[in-house]
Amino acid sequence: MWGVIKHKTQSIRPAFSAIRHFSSAAKEITVREALNTALDEEMSADPKVFLMGEEVGEYQGAYKISKGLLEKYGPERVLDTPITEAGFAGIGVGAAYYGLRPVVEFMTFNFSMQAIDHIINSAAKSNYMSAGQISVPIVFRGPNGAAAGVGAQHSQCYASWYATCPGLKVLTPYSSEDARGLLKAAIRDPDPVVFLENELLYGESFPVSAEALDSSFCLPIGKAKIEREGKDVTITAYSKMVGYALKAAEALAKEGISAEVINLRSIRPLDRATINTSVRKTNRLVTVEEGFPQHGVGAEICTSVIEESFGYLDAPVERIAGADVPMPYAANLERMAVPQIEDIVRAAKRACHRSVPLAAAA
Repeated sequence: MWGVIKHKTQSIRPAFSAIRHFSSAAKEITVREALNTALDEEMSADPKVFLMGEEVGEYQGAYKISKGLLEKYGPERVLDTPITEAGFAGIGVGAAYYGLRPVVEFMTFNFSMQAIDHIINSAAKSNYMSAGQISVPIVFRGPNGAAAGVGAQHSQCYASWYATCPGLKVLTPYSSEDARGLLKAAIRDPDPVVFLENELLYGESFPVSAEALDSSFCLPIGKAKIEREGKDVTITAYSKMVGYALKAAEALAKEGISAEVINLRSIRPLDRATINTSVRKTNRLVTVEEGFPQHGVGAEICTSVIEESFGYLDAPVERIAGADVPMPYAANLERMAVPQIEDIVRAAKRACHRSVPLAAAA
């Protein structure tokens, strides 16, 4: 691995791809395949990129994201580590100090708590504390948020945790295109990136354009995507909740409510411009997230809209989040602890004055 240090002077690839012309024909690939091909292409393009984590090599990844990479790139660039997140996260940060581009996989982001000192105090702050002399081009990636039946200690969403820290970029892909384009952008970025995937999305298939399948494809960090245009209410969401928001929008359309769905993609930096532009059009806002409600991503979005677009609101902002309790283990209680499609529908109808307000129904 250390032999690749010689390549530090290699030219840096652009953070996102220039405009190119491709066929509009789309094929479907899973999020798992999208992440795997993005890693493969970035490792092929830049010898400074390497992957490390528990079971990423011989076992080909706990979720098979790194399938085939050990055979192709060898054990110097696909490193199986002991079960010691603090150890291999620290090694990754040190390698990034020296000019390499580590991709550190956590089997779940719940385990990143063991490594948070390296993520926050070493990776996120070194560029500022060195007056720009030290860059830390590292990616911390893995599944985040609730899966199914894994209890309180393996179900937490860390988007708002890491998004509070200056110096980090926090990305939350939803679709296969998001996964490919954002992971490529994260690996090429000169700053540390926390890349929050979702275990339940790995096997989901999404249409991907020929442009997104090109090896040069890359999405800009900090730019949200309008997944569905609408005129009556804005719904913001990220990761798995984007799919729920889109299904809610379909249900609302049957009742004559036109919902605009924004896939945030990036939590830090947050695309406040796209959010506020949409709210100024629809005059209503519903935020959706899996994480805890207090000090959450939705709270930050609400504040941004109040500060920048308060005069455009025709109804109070609605905030949908996970229950303010540790995740229950029982399946019926687990379902009650995370947002559901019907929760989003009810919130949007309240915002559009199409249902009984919560206070009146209590």
